[in-house]
Amino acid sequence: MTRTGPLAIPALALLASMMPAAATLPCAAQTVHHHAHQPPAATTAANPTTAPDDGGQAQDAIVAVVNGNIITRRDVDNRGRLFALSTGLPMNDEVLARLRPQITRQLIDEKLRMQEIQSRHIVIAPEQIAAAIGDIEKRNNMKQNALRDHLEQDGVSLNTLIDQIRVQLGWTHVLREQLGERARIGNADIKQREAALKREVGQPEYNISEIFIPVDDPTHNQDALNFAQTVIKQLHDGAPFAIVAAQFSQAQTALEGGSLGWVQADELDPQVLDIVRQMPTGAVSNPIRVAGGYDVVTLLGKREIGREIATMMGLRQAFFPFTSTLNPQAPTPQQQQALARAEALSKNAHDCGAVEAANQSAGSPRPANPGDVQLDHLNPQMRAVLDPLKPGQATRPLVSTDGIAVIMVCSRDTRNLSDQSPDEIADQLLNERVEQVSRQVNRDLHRRASIEMRSS
Repeated sequence: MTRTGPLAIPALALLASMMPAAATLPCAAQTVHHHAHQPPAATTAANPTTAPDDGGQAQDAIVAVVNGNIITRRDVDNRGRLFALSTGLPMNDEVLARLRPQITRQLIDEKLRMQEIQSRHIVIAPEQIAAAIGDIEKRNNMKQNALRDHLEQDGVSLNTLIDQIRVQLGWTHVLREQLGERARIGNADIKQREAALKREVGQPEYNISEIFIPVDDPTHNQDALNFAQTVIKQLHDGAPFAIVAAQFSQAQTALEGGSLGWVQADELDPQVLDIVRQMPTGAVSNPIRVAGGYDVVTLLGKREIGREIATMMGLRQAFFPFTSTLNPQAPTPQQQQALARAEALSKNAHDCGAVEAANQSAGSPRPANPGDVQLDHLNPQMRAVLDPLKPGQATRPLVSTDGIAVIMVCSRDTRNLSDQSPDEIADQLLNERVEQVSRQVNRDLHRRASIEMRSS
């Protein structure tokens, strides 16, 4: 395309027609296990009945007593509404009734964990909870303090979310104490795993996320299975796997959206491995019976150990936002000015520092550095734009309805992505130990507990 100085209306229309609506790159923070998800602005119709005619007595009914601490029907239903809000899916009385038994058991687990946290005198500072809520808002592209209003709009108390976060953070401290010296991953441990990986070069490796639903009592097996099937239906209807895992998985991986990362065949339960070997990438499994409960897994990728060669690109982008939505047939003066600035940058910039400076000068809401990207993971349109470029070359202006981007290639190299750094191996080993200890401590708490179930 010939780059011109002053913009004519047809120039914007032509550029808009050449590129997809979302021409910019994902933010580096949007990883496989932290998916950005914005719940709908209004889901009032999704709320189940919240105010019975008996003046709230049904909601205050006790459904379980855990070592003297009560769980009410209101607690259970609030958690159900939080699930609906988190997934962005409707929640009617029928679905809530199916979820209620398993939600009750999850709340029992949380009561037991909270009692253990308190017995160890572990205190979770309000600042930690506020930071966790702030992180949720950032991942969902919400303004600061917007989450409280969103919860209130859907009839969910903020305390429902705070209680869940407090238990998750506190339980991490419990496991750290329980592990003690075992939390230290030594060089010998890392070298042993590295040697094992070298012996397995060419063997399959799987990128997996999980939702683990425990069955502590065989008489509750059907409840857990019904719950797993309900969760799977929600996932098939579009609920983000990471958000559902964070809400309902009882594995420690829930803190990471259920992500197990890249794992080898001998690290998986045999029952899970049998299913994963047959699954296409992106699929969600049926409930898989494993020791201690049910697993629901999604397969995010397959590769051979030691053999994943990829082209990685370091990029910088400048984004010139529009103050109103673009009509390609009638661009505003501000939109014409934005395109003029983008054209000048595309033509004259020869290093990534200039692109960073332009992004800051434009007041862009998007980061200048989207992080290293894997070329073959980009959509076909963006891959076609970036593939021909060498370091120091910029794209033509990429027009979308909310602004214009110019992207420059800063670096380009070929890497073996299956090579794991010592730090990555150490993290994986620690995660395995943490999960093992978590399940053991949880079983011990149940064995010692006094749990009275009441009619709900």
